[in-house]
Formats: sequence, C-alpha cells, structure tokens
Amino acid sequence: MNIVLDLLLLLITIIYSYLESLVKVFIPRRRKSVAGEIVLITGAGHGIGRLTAYEFAKRKSRLVLWDINKRGVEETAAQCRKLGATAHAFVVDCSNREEIYNSVSQVKKEVGDVTIVVNNAGTIYPADLLSTKDEEISKTFEVNILGHFWITKALLPSMMKRNHGHIVTVASVCGHGVIPYLIPYCSSKFAAVGFHRALTSELEALGKTGIKTSCLCPVFVNTGFTKNPSTRLWPVLETDEVARSLIDGILTNKKMIFVPSYLNITLTLERFLPERALAAINHVQNVQFEAVIGHKSKMK
Repeated sequence: MNIVLDLLLLLITIIYSYLESLVKVFIPRRRKSVAGEIVLITGAGHGIGRLTAYEFAKRKSRLVLWDINKRGVEETAAQCRKLGATAHAFVVDCSNREEIYNSVSQVKKEVGDVTIVVNNAGTIYPADLLSTKDEEISKTFEVNILGHFWITKALLPSMMKRNHGHIVTVASVCGHGVIPYLIPYCSSKFAAVGFHRALTSELEALGKTGIKTSCLCPVFVNTGFTKNPSTRLWPVLETDEVARSLIDGILTNKKMIFVPSYLNITLTLERFLPERALAAINHVQNVQFEAVIGHKSKMK
C-alpha cells in the first residue's frame, strides 16, 4: 500500500513540477542580492573568470581572485576596485592541493569565510590521444576537476555551519557530449558535471538547502585557449555574453546554466536519436579548431 501512495505522490510531484516550470517561463525569477558576499573566483586573471569578477564587482560583492598569472589577476583586481568593490588578488596554482589548502587558510584569516565560490580555472590541450603527453592529461584533471574537490572541501564546512553559500562549477557542453581531439578535456568536464550533480544531491540529502549550486555549460568560448574554433550550428561565444549568463544563473539559483539556452533542448533530443543520426548531426555541425594530430598542428 505504501508503494502505491509513494507512486501516486511521485506522479503528482512530476505534474506539479512541469506546471511550475511552465509558469516560470512567463514569470521572471526573483534575483538575490550578492552585496557583501565574499566571492572566490578561480582563473580570474582572464576570460570568463575576469568578466564574472566584474559582474560581481558591479553588485558590490567582496572579491577574492585567484589565478596562476600574477599580472592578470592583479589587473582584474584593480578594475574591480575601480567598479567600487573590495578585491583581493592571490597567485594560486589550482592544480596543487596543498597550495589550495594554504591559500584558503590565508583567505579566511585576511578576508573571512567565502560564501560564494566560482570554480572556473581550467586548461585544455587540443590533440589526438596519442599526441597528448602524459603530464598534459594529468594537468587537465588536476585543474579541471580535482581542484574543484580540494577547493570545495576547504570552503564547505563554514557554508554548512551557516547553511548559506553558493558553489558554482564551470564545466562545458563537452561535459554532456564529446568532440574528437579533446579526450582529456571532455572526460574532465563530464567529471565536473557529475561533481555538480552529486554535490547537489548530497547537500539536499543533508538538509543544507541554504547552500545553492550552479553548473555553467557553454559551447565554444572565444578565450584564446582553443585556436580558431568554428562550428556550423553553434555560435562561438564571447566571454562577456557567457559571464552575463553565469551571473544571471547565480542570482536566480539556476542549477544548470546552458549557453546558449537552447542547448538544453538540443542535448535532450540527442538522447533519443540513433547513432547514425548522431553521426550525421556531427558531420553537419563540422566543429573545427587547431589541434595537434600525429605530432603536427592541423585544423580539425
């Protein structure tokens, strides 16, 4: 009898959820304030990290900026101060666990407990698998996913104590679908999406509903990491567009942030297509970028 009631309740919940989602399409979501929040952004010396820092600075957050590039992160901090925000720049290698832990301790002493973290630091080595060096594979996972573990583990206790915070995972469309000549990158981004989903589920199971999570999944972004990217169906995004979508998703507590937004529909449809149809779509898509193939740089 209990299983029947549970299934009936599940059906009602599903129907209600769909109706709620439909209503939200027409009613703007309420945006929270991030003024005064201590926001840690990794990879803040350039690209999405830098533009996201500017968005938080405009909203009077207190910024903690990490990057391995000293000049880049200090330039970002200087601009954030011009926008009226308090900004602290740290040189941190997000592939180094001990450096992460030590830097978090320093931040707690000098600034305070971080309440919002944007795990944005990333790296990519476009190449076929046999041309990819072992150390490049290791570095990809150390930065793109293991760093998320160490940073989150170090920051989560203070968030859990207050039941307040927001953990942002910057992933990619490559965390939902694969692209040739990016095997380590795609694998690390699949792991990042999995990290976000599992962390979200665990926080809900622990009753820590005040700690929000978001995951950013854009298509190709013009950050300079991948040279000469192009596709037929997806746009190549500029960093300011992605940063605006990210801050909007954070302010509305959106769990999965796809850029462009229709990407979610595309990925959902692909799950129901046979392999031959998917191969045809990939052919039409014609994703291209510079990659090392057979130890030589080529457009693929």
